[in-house]
Amino acid sequence: MKHIRNFCIIAHIDHGKSTLADRLLEYTATISQREAQAQLLDNMDLERERGITIKSHAIQMNYKVGDIEYNFNLIDTPGHVDFSYEVSRSIAACEGALLIVDASQGIQAQTISNLYLALEHDLEIIPILNKMDLPGAMPEEVKDQIIDLIGCKREDIIPASGKTGLGIPDIIQAIVDRVPAPVGDPEAPLQALIFDSVFNSFRGIIAYYKVVNGEIKKGDKVKFINTGKEYLADEVGILKLDMAPRSVVKTGDVGYIISGIKEAREVKVGDTITTTARPSLDAIQGFEEVKPMVFAGIYPVDTDEFEELREAMHKLQLNDASIVFEPESSAALGFGFRCGFLGMLHMEIIQERLEREFDMTVITTVPNVSYIAHTTKGDEIFVNNPSDLPDPSKLDSVEEPFIKANIITKADFVGPVMSLCIQKRGTIVNQSYLTSDRVELVFEMPMGEIVFDFYDKLKTISKGYASFDYHQVGYRKSDLVRLDMLINDEPVDALSSLIHRSNAYDFGKKICEKLRELIPRQQFEIKIQASIGAKVIARETLSALRKDVTAKCYGGDISRKRKLLEKQKKGKKRMRQVGNVEIPQSAFMAVLKLD
Repeated sequence: MKHIRNFCIIAHIDHGKSTLADRLLEYTATISQREAQAQLLDNMDLERERGITIKSHAIQMNYKVGDIEYNFNLIDTPGHVDFSYEVSRSIAACEGALLIVDASQGIQAQTISNLYLALEHDLEIIPILNKMDLPGAMPEEVKDQIIDLIGCKREDIIPASGKTGLGIPDIIQAIVDRVPAPVGDPEAPLQALIFDSVFNSFRGIIAYYKVVNGEIKKGDKVKFINTGKEYLADEVGILKLDMAPRSVVKTGDVGYIISGIKEAREVKVGDTITTTARPSLDAIQGFEEVKPMVFAGIYPVDTDEFEELREAMHKLQLNDASIVFEPESSAALGFGFRCGFLGMLHMEIIQERLEREFDMTVITTVPNVSYIAHTTKGDEIFVNNPSDLPDPSKLDSVEEPFIKANIITKADFVGPVMSLCIQKRGTIVNQSYLTSDRVELVFEMPMGEIVFDFYDKLKTISKGYASFDYHQVGYRKSDLVRLDMLINDEPVDALSSLIHRSNAYDFGKKICEKLRELIPRQQFEIKIQASIGAKVIARETLSALRKDVTAKCYGGDISRKRKLLEKQKKGKKRMRQVGNVEIPQSAFMAVLKLD
């Protein structure tokens, strides 16, 4: 056990985690020259296309230092704030972390929040200054920032480059010297923490775990403590580039188990595995539940595919434990699911994965956050969907979730960033200069305001230099109203939204204008309205396609023309009563990109 080192790599987006992981794998000869490719651990097509890590990836490396052979278990983690749940799970399975900072960009918001996650779990932090080969690198300034942040010594910071391989031997040596070996009792009953799982269509569900106490052997009867289910361990082993079967996985090691589980609901990330022969009574503590931030409805385009969508969602939840969903139905779209995501990028990725991995074409409704409604009788109702909001006559007040947002940007962009946040109903809490050129701004703002396009706008006004990170600070009272969209007096529940009263008029007007562009014209007139309760606050009219019925009248009495037009008018009126309007998919998506 004293030759095992479990560590993860944490950093902001695009600071070179995956590239550095490639160099470590090559240096320890875990992969051959033939297997080598850039971002080797990012094995999903989507990750490669976008150049981001979405899933954590575990791999074991063996390396000899002197006469002693060490086992390194490396977990590469995502950097984006929407996947921070993956990071918290990886951290739970490690004793050390490599904190990577880009020498040309310095410390950014996600670096800080991932660092705090690691410090909460008492991990040993090894600071690394990456991308030293870039002409824009500022090693001395960035070193000062790292020392301010974690209070280490200057000589503890390792200069490195994932591209050229500079500093890789020093990193390996630092892992051996500084990262503590896992602590655990090999003689105790088995306790293993599940930190990830994947679905394999031939072998069922494969769970990845870290053995905290005891050991797990091939052929053992095992029990999952939270679900109470028992299985036979058909195959256990460790994670190399592919899975490598072993007869036993010992204390402190990270491995996998295949036990022929077919049901996705039976494996819970954060569960504890033990044996039935010598069961451990306690589950491992310290694993946080996921808190979804953004809710949206996902509906199959073809209503017959509801069951297939359910299966696809369960399989996806295995691979991404941070998605939460429950069935719901909508008058406009039929049966579907109400899903909770960690953010807008997360939602986009889930939608793309459903389309790619499971061939499901889906419609996504307007995303929103969850609110708490207080009724006049004193009841509390959780509102995940605007249509759940009680009638205004029974409503006392509504509370919405607030977040604390940390934005780090260059000094030149402080003005635009502040005005953006104030426009989004934010209040500034703190402003501090990290260096002469970098400012950290702390805002408190409503979660609902950043759901749509806040991050994109922030990137635009700061020329890509602002980094953004947030966490929830609880619920507060707000003057919120439900904005309904009516098309020919029929409410479209998939387009309704909860919005602050001060923004309702502008928002309603914009949606009406947008829908007028997107809905195809019919033989009859269509009225598009935005309303709060019974009060209509905006209206647009889509005029009818008309046939020129008076073409055959030339000259003659005006009353003949009028008679024909009146007849046509009656026909249009009857048509409007029976005709229904198809709303195209683009209309649901357009609401997200109103500006």
